[in-house]
Amino acid sequence: MKRWMLLSSLFFLFFFHANAAKSISNNAIHWGFKKGSEGKQAEAGEAYDDLLGKYDAFYKGNATDKVLYLTFDNGYENGYTEKVLDVLKAEKVPAAFFVTGHYLDSAPDLAKRIVKEGHIIGNHSWSHPDMTNISDEKIQEELERVKEKTAGLTGQTEMQYLRPPRGILSERTLKVTREQGYIHVLWSLAYKDWQTDQQKGWRHAYDNIMAQVHPGAVILLHSVSKDNADALEKVIKDLKKDGYTFKSLDDYILREKIKKPIIH
Repeated sequence: MKRWMLLSSLFFLFFFHANAAKSISNNAIHWGFKKGSEGKQAEAGEAYDDLLGKYDAFYKGNATDKVLYLTFDNGYENGYTEKVLDVLKAEKVPAAFFVTGHYLDSAPDLAKRIVKEGHIIGNHSWSHPDMTNISDEKIQEELERVKEKTAGLTGQTEMQYLRPPRGILSERTLKVTREQGYIHVLWSLAYKDWQTDQQKGWRHAYDNIMAQVHPGAVILLHSVSKDNADALEKVIKDLKKDGYTFKSLDDYILREKIKKPIIH
């Protein structure tokens, strides 16, 4: 009798945990949205808004403040990050740079400069995998390697912002990474800028950014793009003239996630 009760209990626990695990979907989401235009915000839809909110993830700020959040994906160095940093320094604009292991290994001096000049380094994974195709343990390893390497190089010991490699995520990856202390930072403004053999000139970058810009935009640019580097100064200056201000991701947390912040 006792043996039967024990087996029943074990079966119940197994069944419960198996179904709990199944309740967290690992269906891949390839991030996308309806682009903003004429100052109106980009929209990903209620279902995505609710899912991201469940795990403190975000892709835009509120629609009432003309605040922008500038972010770069740095998978590898292509010779333009130095120019980007020069512009940010001259214009006193903060940014976040999401880096991979390859970037940290190949461009350590630039990583150091990013942090030294007050910008945030975010996690873009060590080897840029589709995280929906790897285990929870492998995800943790990918992120921890970037965090440890960044701390050793730059002195930035904390890391809480994550951009999913390839823009692919699932509820499982949101949950796993949130439990590791990370917040997914997606984006509401981007264009096809990462193909280095298809650069079309600074005006192409400028026009794409200005056409989509909206209050609360999280702007994604790839640092490998010459067009982005050449357009950045004019983009920033013209957006400032239009009443926009640039804030850091830390400021986003203060503005959007803390209901009654002490710091304003």
